[in-house]
Amino acid sequence: MTFKEQIQQGIPSELPNSKQYDLHLNHAPKRKNILTKTEKELAIRNALRYFDKKHHVILAKEFIEELEQFGRIYMYRFRPDYKMYARPISEYPGNCEQAKAIMHMIQNNLDYAVAQHPHELITYGGNGAVFQNWAQYLLTMQYLSEITNEQTLIMYSGHPMGLFPSHKNAPRVVVTNGMMIPNYSKPDDWEKYNALGVTQYGQMTAGSYMYIGPQGIVHGTTITVLNAGRKISKNGEGLAGKLFVTSGLGGMSGAQPKAGNIAGCITVCAEVNPKITEIRLSQGWIDEKITDLDELVQRVKKAKNNKEVISIAYLGNIVNVWEKFAEVGLYVDLGSDQTSLHNPWAGGYYPVELTFEQANEMMSNNPELFKEKVQESLRRQTAAINKHTLKGTYFFDYGNAFLLEASRAGATVYKNKKGDFCTVNEVEMGSEAFAYPSYVQDIMGPMCFDYGFGPFRWVCTSANPEDLLKTDQIACEVLEEIRKNSPKEIQQQMTDNIQWIKGAQENKLVVGSQARILYADAEGRTKIATAFNNAIKNGEISEPIVLGRDHHDVSGTDSPYRETSNIYDGSQFTADMAIQNVIGDSFRGATWVSIHNGGGVGWGEVINGGFGMVLDGSIEAEKRLKSMLFWDVNNGISRRNWARNKGATFAIKRAMEVEPKLKVTLPNLVDDMVINNLF
Repeated sequence: MTFKEQIQQGIPSELPNSKQYDLHLNHAPKRKNILTKTEKELAIRNALRYFDKKHHVILAKEFIEELEQFGRIYMYRFRPDYKMYARPISEYPGNCEQAKAIMHMIQNNLDYAVAQHPHELITYGGNGAVFQNWAQYLLTMQYLSEITNEQTLIMYSGHPMGLFPSHKNAPRVVVTNGMMIPNYSKPDDWEKYNALGVTQYGQMTAGSYMYIGPQGIVHGTTITVLNAGRKISKNGEGLAGKLFVTSGLGGMSGAQPKAGNIAGCITVCAEVNPKITEIRLSQGWIDEKITDLDELVQRVKKAKNNKEVISIAYLGNIVNVWEKFAEVGLYVDLGSDQTSLHNPWAGGYYPVELTFEQANEMMSNNPELFKEKVQESLRRQTAAINKHTLKGTYFFDYGNAFLLEASRAGATVYKNKKGDFCTVNEVEMGSEAFAYPSYVQDIMGPMCFDYGFGPFRWVCTSANPEDLLKTDQIACEVLEEIRKNSPKEIQQQMTDNIQWIKGAQENKLVVGSQARILYADAEGRTKIATAFNNAIKNGEISEPIVLGRDHHDVSGTDSPYRETSNIYDGSQFTADMAIQNVIGDSFRGATWVSIHNGGGVGWGEVINGGFGMVLDGSIEAEKRLKSMLFWDVNNGISRRNWARNKGATFAIKRAMEVEPKLKVTLPNLVDDMVINNLF
């Protein structure tokens, strides 16, 4: 059977052979055994819905074994035999080019070189899933091979609800992930309802088919590290010889060493998982691997003396690194953490003093003790970090819920009025601000998001590197032309992005699909996309291009501890912006839209939305991109402006000058004296 025939087949009518559990791959940890006997029966009934009754006896036994052994029903038997990767769009069956582009994106999310746990359909973050099980994948791909421009595929947390009549200007796919009733958004609710097979954690770009490998965060991390370096710069010097200490080499965090190299510093990144460390080493995302702390200390000292630009992976626990560096007096210039602490009890963070294997066993067999160990580890880690920051280290929370979970663990991540570190129980009422800022508060919010700059990305569905090279050249030309007349407030952003795109090819950022990312505002996104569409129309680029962005953007995400942490009017805990964003994108021309609960900082902590848009060189595509991209950015700038963010007010006034139809409510600022006289 050919690849196209397998896609069109969907769920096979006859059972395929059982698949062996591949020990060479990186697998998801065993999930908590949280279901009662009655709930396990329900989970089996739910799973068997996808299959003909004649297979139920065999599959029921198989699925209960998976549930008992792994804590989830993945339906391994139905994993396809063909290689999983983003094929050229012409190789996909179908009646609709838009749907073929979406199939390209889905397969890229599950590419073994891209996905963190590919056999469990998890792309990154420990639990960021594209689908809950392989039946959902097969059925979704079949639907996409059948869909026309007069239909829309509806996705409920990985489950393809079906094809519904719509029209050519409607989204081809509408995705929701984990949209729980608010009172059912606790971590154990995810464990329970995911095990039942009725919801999933889509992370940000996994469940919306827009993940492009670690490159997707390399650029943002590079911008963050560069700007963090500017904050600590005494005399305008760069990052040469300066040390950046962090942790995590998984799907998103794996970008940190590469970003450190591009920014020009020494990066030490700790990781406990041997397999993912080897993957990053083989991909060239880290330069060296060290397993001994004393050797690490000597290697870092040498790098500092020689002002090397180097990335070092320490295979071990980050707590030991912070403590060792404090013990020997090794100065750390920049510090952060990017372990998946949105998922602390199911593999997102590994406690010190346990081996990787011991931790995985305790996680599933003794979850309460595992939680105690994690919280003890967080207290030790923050205590060591505090020692470094007292000596001048600039530490920032990288939006992974590190400070949030550390505070819940009773760690000293607050400061009292005297400036001493303390726990949340010891801090004065009304001053519950963390001792360290999030990177959005200090860097990305005021420097990028408020001005409309965020992670714009594109994918060449031809899978041809020559097309990607052409898009890099086009994007660079567009940005250089825009910079000529850019106001001084955004000159640095423009310069950083031009430098980035010029070095994109030599830095070998592609893993999986032929994709690229840069930070651009509404003007940059619209002009770059228009230039791409024209290049397709003129035959300079051979196949359609998919536009998208990380949900971690100006408008897409309401997240009080990350994306909207620099919103100070109290609305950082509301989610109107993300919902309005995805609704607006859907009727302004997006090819597919998605809205998720969870992502980055945790289940129940954030609502985030994304989109995909297919450019095919048509006049209709140009109309859609101009309408949708303008809204997608300026919705968020408007909200940030209303929160009295100075940069956002500047940006939205510029936008109103460009587009006469835009009229945004501006805030009237209140003198402090008026308020002070009231109390």
